[in-house]
This record gives sequence, structure tokens and C-alpha cells, in this order.
Amino acid sequence: MVPIIHDHRSVDCGRDVRFRRSFRSLVECMVPACCGFQASADSLAGDADDRYISSPPSTTTTTTTTVTGTFFGYRKGRVSFCLQDHTRSSPLLLLEFAVPTAYLAKEMQHGLLRLALECCHPRQNDSQKERCSLFKVPVWSMYCNGRKVGFAIRRQMSVNDVAVLKLMQSVSVGAGVLPLATGEAGDLLMYLRASFERVVGSADSESFHMINPVGSSGQELSVFLLRS
Repeated sequence: MVPIIHDHRSVDCGRDVRFRRSFRSLVECMVPACCGFQASADSLAGDADDRYISSPPSTTTTTTTTVTGTFFGYRKGRVSFCLQDHTRSSPLLLLEFAVPTAYLAKEMQHGLLRLALECCHPRQNDSQKERCSLFKVPVWSMYCNGRKVGFAIRRQMSVNDVAVLKLMQSVSVGAGVLPLATGEAGDLLMYLRASFERVVGSADSESFHMINPVGSSGQELSVFLLRS
């Protein structure tokens, strides 16, 4: 059974729920018998990209820190991804993915999820040499496990986003269902939160790798940002 938060003070997923069991239950709940979203035929045939299939190469020029990453969304709706310095801080980045939550959960079933977001350098003249932060890029091309699946869009916080993050302030790691107003036809608002290792390779490349809590293993989840 997927854990449900009835009160934000009553749950500390790191202590009360084994992460692996919660994650598996969440995926089983999120994935319907037939997922309605399918990657395009062109992407299945020719857009598979092996740059994100293997682990990122190590390099002495990278810097690493730890941040909090949260996936949330209605099972039949689109997924949002939020990065924060910690659970009570303002978002560093809030993205909306153009794929249903159920599709993303289906990809997670195999224990490996690599999300690659790519953008191009904007045309600049001599007076615009300074590059904007990757967190300021408005639109990204999105690849899921090597297949192109549409776009990711940076967006501003909504009233609902504020309510979600406020409810989860005491949750450091976990997966489950939030007791907010249900969506269309009683759809449930699902979430997955974990610590991520943030690796800054350059001004044009960053990646985020989920840190499995002590006592759990097997799930590999990474998000890559690349400007070319």
C-alpha cells in the first residue's frame, strides 16, 4: 500500500518507511495496465542517445554538492521536478515535463532512469557574451533513457506548488501520496523525494544523481542539463 501523508508533522520517511518498499509501491500504483503515452516512432527508431546510458565520466574539474530533488504530479497528469538547497528553502529550479507521471513511473520500473535535458546556445552579439545560468533556460529538449519524449519547461511557482512544498517540509526522503485536493476523476497527487548529488562540470553542463538512503539499493536516477 502506498503511504499517505495525513499530517506533515507525522511523517519522517527516513525513519518510518523503508525507501525501497515505498518507491516500489509508488511505482506499482502510478503505472496503469496500459500507459497512454508513447514516445514517437521517430524517437524510438533513431533518437536513442547513448551519451546518458553509461555513467558520467569522472573529471578533476567538477564540483559536487548535495541538494534535495522532488518529483511530483497527478498520476494522469504531467510531472514536475523541483530542486532545492534543502526542504525548507525556495526552489533553485522548477521544471514541468511534457510526459505523464505514469510514463515516468513505468520507466522507473527497471531500476534505471536517465533524464537528459538539452538546449542550444542563444545567438549573442559582442555585448551579450555573458551566459545565463542553466537554471534560467526556459525550454529544454527532453530525452528519457535515450529516447526523445518532448520538452521540459521552466515555470514559476503556483499556489498548488507552494502548498505541496510546504506540506513536505518535514520529509527529507520518501515516496507516496499527498492529501491535497484530488485531480480529475479522483486522480492522486504522487511524489518522490530524495537527496541528489549535484555535479557541476562547467557553465554549460550539470547533472544530478539520486543518493539511495542507507538500507536501500538498486534504483539509479539521474538528471542531466546540457547546453551545446
